[in-house]
Amino acid sequence: MTNTGIALVTGATAGLGQAVAKALAEYGTHVLVHGRDADRAAAVADRIEKAGGTAEIYLADLASLAQTRELADRVRADHGRLRLLVNNAGIGAGRPPYRRRRLSEDGHELRFAVNYLAPVLLARRLTPALRDGAPARIVNVGSVGQAPVDLDDLRMDAHYTGAQAYYRSKFALAAFTFDLAEELADTGVTVNCLHPATFMNTHMVREAMMPPMSTVGTGAKAVLNLAVGPAGGAATGRYFDGGKEARAHEGTYDPAIRARLRAVTAELLAPFLGDGAGSAVR
Repeated sequence: MTNTGIALVTGATAGLGQAVAKALAEYGTHVLVHGRDADRAAAVADRIEKAGGTAEIYLADLASLAQTRELADRVRADHGRLRLLVNNAGIGAGRPPYRRRRLSEDGHELRFAVNYLAPVLLARRLTPALRDGAPARIVNVGSVGQAPVDLDDLRMDAHYTGAQAYYRSKFALAAFTFDLAEELADTGVTVNCLHPATFMNTHMVREAMMPPMSTVGTGAKAVLNLAVGPAGGAATGRYFDGGKEARAHEGTYDPAIRARLRAVTAELLAPFLGDGAGSAVR
């Protein structure tokens, strides 16, 4: 196997993240296995190592921005160069009728915090390690389900549903992908977003009581296309549906919408940036 550098995969203890972590290890990547549960993370790392790969465990709850910052800082302290960040961890719509609203440790709507704010914070704080490891890649695992964010009601105090919260978080993640790709142009770091596969056989899909239509293997193949395949090295600031380039929600391309989202995000993340972090959120 050829060593392809170091990759951090969030949410690597189950489902798509686990499949991606194991596949990356088979490519010779040293995988940083992120999760919340020590036993589950250890089981994934053990399987990788028994198959001839290498892995390390990093525990953090991405519902906490402080823990997210600490995760990024531990990775940077342990590994000066990073070749790949796969922002995979996420929370789905939940169980129908999707009306149970939960807030994160920092008081943000939980899906917005985990599916959007945490990936943004990780990418920002790991930018120096990615630039030092260039050519490097960021792959944001999004969804075909996207809906504009109401910036005047980020906590969704009115008219909450888990499905709408999920769609908004994935809209924001796609918009951030396009912004960060522009910012990192000519640095050797590519940034792309994808909908890996529709209704994979994962806990997220089963919890939503949706019949699975595809496997995690199919989704992992699409992620690997951007993580180590030719597409992720040549393209940046793109959205993919499976293995094919597609269009995200049209609002994610709107400069005014993205500017407002950037400003709000900068305010929310300001306490967790600085102190050697990557470029500031603009």
